Amino acid sequence: MKAVIQRVQSAKVEVDNQTIGAIEAGLLVLLGVENGDTPAEVQWLAEKIGHLRIFEDAAGKMNDSVKDTAGSILIVSQFTLLADCRRGRRPAFTDAAEPELANRLYIDFQEALKSLGISIETGKFGADMQVTLVNDGPVTIILEKSPNEK
Repeated sequence: MKAVIQRVQSAKVEVDNQTIGAIEAGLLVLLGVENGDTPAEVQWLAEKIGHLRIFEDAAGKMNDSVKDTAGSILIVSQFTLLADCRRGRRPAFTDAAEPELANRLYIDFQEALKSLGISIETGKFGADMQVTLVNDGPVTIILEKSPNEK
């Protein structure tokens, strides 16, 4: 499972010119589900993101999490994060999970963040989406948890 996390002042996702998810201050999470991912990877990633200390505290240090700041998370599924570009010029997506599994774990990821008390918004799995954001910092973090990692 792979996630690109961006600290944002605001973010929204549109499908067919309709806003389907929008947040103010918080995190935009682009989520890619890999072959072999299980609920264990979902739980690890949700816990890590929910408690990741990348927001400034009163002293201006990155000590607070999205949960600490009562921020929200906009989650957008993005299988292209699993692109393999090592050969040729066309990316291969053989590491991306099949849509049925990917969608199930995408939903599980949403539920795992909600269970931490974090407000979430989402994109639409499998849709052609337009994402707009105002990056804050900029702060961008890449997290990855392979099904084979302990």
